[in-house]
Amino acid sequence: MANTTFQGTVRAESGLKVSTKSSTTGAYTDYFTVGSSGALTAKGATGLATTALMTVGTGISAVTAAIVKHSVVLIGNIYETTIALDLTGLSSSAAADIIGKEATANCHYGQITAAVNGTILSGYMQCLETPTTGEPDIDVYTATVATGTEDAAITSLTETAVLNTGADWTSILAPKGFTTVPPANGYLYLVGSGGGTDGTYDAGKFILKMYGYSA
Repeated sequence: MANTTFQGTVRAESGLKVSTKSSTTGAYTDYFTVGSSGALTAKGATGLATTALMTVGTGISAVTAAIVKHSVVLIGNIYETTIALDLTGLSSSAAADIIGKEATANCHYGQITAAVNGTILSGYMQCLETPTTGEPDIDVYTATVATGTEDAAITSLTETAVLNTGADWTSILAPKGFTTVPPANGYLYLVGSGGGTDGTYDAGKFILKMYGYSA
């Protein structure tokens, strides 16, 4: 089949299908269908993306084991931002100090902007794997700059406390909702709290979730 380019509206009264044809049997397999009522059906993996992705700071990405993945999906006029992260290889120090690569700047998890994330309504943090050998009581902050350094106090920046956990995270601890709405254009940081354990994490997986809306 040849590629076809249309100008103007394309109408199909019985719906549209995206299919592949078997080279051996000639049979078609439908992978994406738009029914005549507007219902969507997809087979296999379906990718959704926004205009841009969030970018983690070099003070986090410099540690190979410290996995950080972002997803921002707009459905209707609701933005859902998900950050999946693994603390392995990152360092914590005294209470109120930034978590990241040892003595390295730019230890943020991405910038929150209305263009990418919408106007944030609220969010939460959930532990998927108990953090060990580093500080297990971890708070969430934002700051107005991206340059925050591991082992430096978050209060040395212009910051906002988004979540004060007040407990050690474990994989059986219930998700904790943000107590303050993350301000627009802020950079996300994880900050040690509690006893301020000085160590390098060998485990610790989390989900950060935020919900925004089209203003």
